[in-house]
Amino acid sequence: MAGGAVRRTRFAPSPTGLLHLGHAYAACIAARSASPGEFLLRIEDIDRDRCKPKFETTIYEDLDWLGLNWQHPVLKQSDRMAAYGKALKRLDSLCYPCRCRRGDIRAALSAPQEHALPAGPDGLIYPGTCRGRSMAGIGSEDVIRLDVARAFDALGLDRLTFRDEAIMPGHDHNLSREEFLNGIGDVILSRRSMGTSYHLAVVVDDAMQRINVITRGKDLFDSTWIHVLLQKLLDYPTPLYHHHRLIRDSHGRRLAKRDDARAIRHYREEGLTSDDIRLMIGLTP
Repeated sequence: MAGGAVRRTRFAPSPTGLLHLGHAYAACIAARSASPGEFLLRIEDIDRDRCKPKFETTIYEDLDWLGLNWQHPVLKQSDRMAAYGKALKRLDSLCYPCRCRRGDIRAALSAPQEHALPAGPDGLIYPGTCRGRSMAGIGSEDVIRLDVARAFDALGLDRLTFRDEAIMPGHDHNLSREEFLNGIGDVILSRRSMGTSYHLAVVVDDAMQRINVITRGKDLFDSTWIHVLLQKLLDYPTPLYHHHRLIRDSHGRRLAKRDDARAIRHYREEGLTSDDIRLMIGLTP
């Protein structure tokens, strides 16, 4: 981020359930990281099967109750499909269609191995079964994958770098081409049911919204490498990152939306205040 630039951050929840304490922490960190800059709210609703209008309404209510203020209008990813399609078209020469299902990938990785299967931020690392296929032969049931080796070749890079103001501030994080191939693999850029993917959509939207500080949980650290690679392929700037701690339950597990007992809505209904919530997640009111 250029010195003196106004800090622009965002909180980008998916309306697939009630926000919980982990979301409250993430939203507050994003808002505080922008101060005195600009804080944006984005609704990531590309998963049309799971996203519900009632949960979107609750997001606005919960964040308002927490005392957060964001710029308007709110960007919704469901309105941005054309932009994702244009970005995907720019990457067409580096992509290939893939017909493999999870079971196919697991079977390809299992034989003749007996040890644990290799996994990355998106699950099992794709073994490249469909890598030789041409985009000209794409079928209606195919996903679209990025050929990572060709992507690195196109960029003429041996490694990726980014900076994080929370983890090793002032120093570059580095990932080599080989580490990316072995630890992440050929990522999906468009899924059958969505017409895009989380990785492509967030990169396109962050660039369009001029987000220059991205706050997110440490559990998404490995996914950041995917986003940095896409930023370079699409000629977007790489923002400064801030990977923050996660809010966990008494057993040390990361909170999930299915854990309704810790939903912000329930605490509101029990009469707690927004200051009570901040104290619960380790933030000063």
